[in-house]
Amino acid sequence: MGKNNDFAAFQKAGLETDCEKIGSLNLFMQCDAVNNSAFKSLPAGYSFRLCKPAEIEIWKRLLVEEQYVSYVTEYYNKVYANHEDEFFRRCLFACNEDDTPVGTCFIWRSYGQINTVGWYGVSPAYEGKGIGRAILTEILKETQFPVYLHTQPTSARAIKLYSDFGFKLLTDPTIGHCKNDLTESLPILQKILPKADYDKLQYTQATETLLTAALTTEHSEF
Repeated sequence: MGKNNDFAAFQKAGLETDCEKIGSLNLFMQCDAVNNSAFKSLPAGYSFRLCKPAEIEIWKRLLVEEQYVSYVTEYYNKVYANHEDEFFRRCLFACNEDDTPVGTCFIWRSYGQINTVGWYGVSPAYEGKGIGRAILTEILKETQFPVYLHTQPTSARAIKLYSDFGFKLLTDPTIGHCKNDLTESLPILQKILPKADYDKLQYTQATETLLTAALTTEHSEF
């Protein structure tokens, strides 16, 4: 669904026809203590600022292809719409020299109880410049841990990046009302990631705090 879905790597592995199905698989990660050595600053000329209410459509299209904007809209209405002031205090943009948003991410207090990484994305035209790493650095450098996130095996490079920061894949069979598809996802990641990156992936069990919080609503908040 996301724009940063490693499609070329899936083509190389002969999995391009399965991308949509693979993109529906759920993976969850947890970071108990951040790895400061992964930190990186934005490239010269780039800057951080918050998303403005008038830029919500820009935010959506920075994250997903046009055909999936309705999904992000539905999620926004379920999770953020009743907390819009908080959303716009948190939703971070990385911008280029023209102040155009080229990347986004933020920390959200999901279920009112746990810190989660929300909607990480970098415009494909700006990948490979260290912008994604800088965004994660900015949101994680003063965050209280543990921090959790949800992703899919189609975001293999993002999973590698999360791993660099200290995130570990959760092994629990379910998180809240969602099935955790780790078993199905690992053979895919093994084909997509360089061996050294795959071998560095770490695993852990979810905290009881996460498991309890994730059951408090029927819909997922991360």
